[in-house]
Amino acid sequence: METKWSNMSCRRVLLTGFMLCIVLVTTPCSGIDIHADSEVLIQNGTTGTLRCSFRSNEVVSSTTSVTWTFQSNQPDNLFYKTPYTVFYYSNGRGFPGHDVFKGRVQFIGDINKRDASLQLSPAQFSDNGTFFCDVKNPPDVTGTPARTELRVVLKESLPQNNMAVIVGAVCGALFLLVLIAVAACVVMRVMHSRNEYEGCTSLESVSSQAPKPRKKVEVNLESSRGPNPSGPVQGPVIYAQLDHSGSRSSFHKMEPVVYADIRKN
Repeated sequence: METKWSNMSCRRVLLTGFMLCIVLVTTPCSGIDIHADSEVLIQNGTTGTLRCSFRSNEVVSSTTSVTWTFQSNQPDNLFYKTPYTVFYYSNGRGFPGHDVFKGRVQFIGDINKRDASLQLSPAQFSDNGTFFCDVKNPPDVTGTPARTELRVVLKESLPQNNMAVIVGAVCGALFLLVLIAVAACVVMRVMHSRNEYEGCTSLESVSSQAPKPRKKVEVNLESSRGPNPSGPVQGPVIYAQLDHSGSRSSFHKMEPVVYADIRKN
């Protein structure tokens, strides 16, 4: 009997533990995750943004609230020892906190998009310190506030934007390539036009010189015809030089010399 009872108790313990595990795994945790930039640099006298977002398993409603607090890192500041509320948001409305930040903080987030960002303008050196962003979305009210270290500096202390330098270098290189291409096109056009001009002048010189022999011949003909227009014109006379050596091969040794003078009576 004792063995049976012990077996039954073991089974009950195991079954109870299994059920507890199932309940713990399937039941969603009631909590909220809040995220913010770890460090933000703002130029003195300009506008800066303190970003904050959250994730919650519950639907965002009018009961969702956002609280921004600030603690200075300067010993002589009013907010050095304990954080003070600088802004509070609830039911779709924002409420400024301490008078030091009144008129300089503005809620720019969207609760429906899980955005609880805050804008600070203008930033002052007295704003150097830590800003805390805390969001409550009942029943998700358990969460660790996100913190952002704010550093208000001069313009010379801001880091240079490497992306702007890279973009400027690329644009300069492209502009230089365009100038080179344009210069090359201009040079090619000048050379082409010069070649065409030289070709035209050479053709004109040839065409102007070609008719000269013809004119000279015509002049000679006219001069030959001019003195005796009514006189008889002699035809050509053919002279042949023959070999009278009497040998058989004399025909082949005959000099191919022919004098022709055509005269016509």
